[in-house]
Amino acid sequence: MFKRVLALLACAVSLPAFAGEAGDLTRQHLYAGTLAEAKVALAPLGAAGDTEAQFGLGLIEIVDAIGSVSRAFYRHGAVLPGSEFVLGSAISGSLPANSKPEPLDYAAFRSILETLVAQLDTASVALETAGAAGDYVVPVDLLKIRVDINGNGTAEEGETVANALMAGLQIDPAQLANGDAAGGAVGAGGHDAALPNTEVGFDRADALWLAGYANVIAAQADFLLAHDFSEFFNASFHRVFPAAGLPMQNHSNGGRLVLDSGSDNAIADAIAAIHTINWAVTDPARLKRVHTRLGKIVALSRQNWDAILLETDDNRELLPSPRQTSLVPEGAVTDEMVAAWRATLDVADRILAGELLIPHWRFKQGFDLKAYFEMATRTDFVMILSGYGALPYLRDGPIATADSFAEANRVFGDNLLGYAFWFN
Repeated sequence: MFKRVLALLACAVSLPAFAGEAGDLTRQHLYAGTLAEAKVALAPLGAAGDTEAQFGLGLIEIVDAIGSVSRAFYRHGAVLPGSEFVLGSAISGSLPANSKPEPLDYAAFRSILETLVAQLDTASVALETAGAAGDYVVPVDLLKIRVDINGNGTAEEGETVANALMAGLQIDPAQLANGDAAGGAVGAGGHDAALPNTEVGFDRADALWLAGYANVIAAQADFLLAHDFSEFFNASFHRVFPAAGLPMQNHSNGGRLVLDSGSDNAIADAIAAIHTINWAVTDPARLKRVHTRLGKIVALSRQNWDAILLETDDNRELLPSPRQTSLVPEGAVTDEMVAAWRATLDVADRILAGELLIPHWRFKQGFDLKAYFEMATRTDFVMILSGYGALPYLRDGPIATADSFAEANRVFGDNLLGYAFWFN
């Protein structure tokens, strides 16, 4: 299982990757976990027009944003329900939960999300600049990235992506040293043959890909921040922050109703969470910004593929063209796939523009997604799904059907969602 997960990050053997001064600085600071120092070192190079430095600044900012959220989650004792490990990011999975968490309230949680959005927007600006021009390759071994999660001021040896994966998959690092986890052994040059080569050659197309994902994450945070979700937070977030002083903290294992105490209380909290997803829109401008972000994600994906198709090298590609080697085993990209994805982006544009409506099971009319983002004063998912909450956004017009995504369904089949996640 571990080998399979790491294989998804492995890069095919190809031409050697080279980086300039900015790329070397980026890699050095990512591996040391000295992200603040990286920004100081790269800033003058980026200001002088070095697109490789702009890429480094964008990548560092994304990693730092993940680290900021992870530190906040660690500080408040977040855990994956039923687990002893910290919840908050893939990197934080290697740390046990904070034994002395600080209190958390709704306002503080909003502040965490606001900081995340601000950092992702900073990253996106740098990455879009880095994706506009430049012929560079910045090789980065993803598993060596190190982030200070527990907030002690130092990104320690255990705070790496590799250790997070091992912790999440319950693999003892000693197994890797012996080659047991993946059935390999230590190879020539001191490299562990059990571990695939996880170095990615990031180029300007990847800068656009990362900018798209920065907006994917920011759109979700912005959606929450556009609403007052305080009741939802107070009723259910003790499941994630079990010792942060939330209202239901001491009632997660109360009485027994049908099954056992733990199961009954978990079901009750799930019902409470669903019941409290009835949020007033308190920041209409932010909700409209979510719509803008969605359009930007589509545009960046289109720009990404334009850049990919212009590439003539084959250098540890994160997302390959039909003429490059795939990063993912058995994941070669064909011209047919690219065409189907571009057609899917066109459909997404039409939906976001309100030219193509979303079908609703209960109505002959379609749901205008653009109208929702522009007009909504409240979001109640249950009422929208059941019908009454959808009424303000229904209108006549062409409605998306399976035929709208016929090319994507034909080419990607049951793997459409997986390719959508990869292709961005």
